[in-house]
Amino acid sequence: MINNFENEFFGIGIQNGKTPENLGVLWRTAQNMGASYIFTIGNRYAKQACDTHNAVKSMPYFHYNTFEDFYSHLPKGAMLVGVELTEEAVPLETFRHPKRCVYLLGAEDHGLSKLAIEKSHFLVKFSSELSVNVAVAGSIVMYDRGMGKPRFIRASS
Repeated sequence: MINNFENEFFGIGIQNGKTPENLGVLWRTAQNMGASYIFTIGNRYAKQACDTHNAVKSMPYFHYNTFEDFYSHLPKGAMLVGVELTEEAVPLETFRHPKRCVYLLGAEDHGLSKLAIEKSHFLVKFSSELSVNVAVAGSIVMYDRGMGKPRFIRASS
């Protein structure tokens, strides 16, 4: 019998994404960096993103109308990692990524909702002289995950 809780995976998505182009870039990077799935929360963008690698056709894509709907469908045993520039957020450079997690990014102009920040198991941030767009932020987080740093392992699932 296979213990599914031994396997590593991650999903990545955007809450209230501002532009379809950002989604397309994030999805393309997610496909290249080993994401298990991608998702969106909210209906802010006007159309489906252009995705030159067709990541949306190559990996599971989920859409949630609200944060509450998304949160109630987190995969069993997965930890929510919010990417947000707050005082409470830990530096990405020293962060130990969970083996099983979901990364959530907010739109550049509004960031994550207050509820998303409250419900995140971890909040991470990274050093940047100026702000970066959401697709770049997600790419940095996924690259850091792939660096082979030790993982955070949840005590119980």
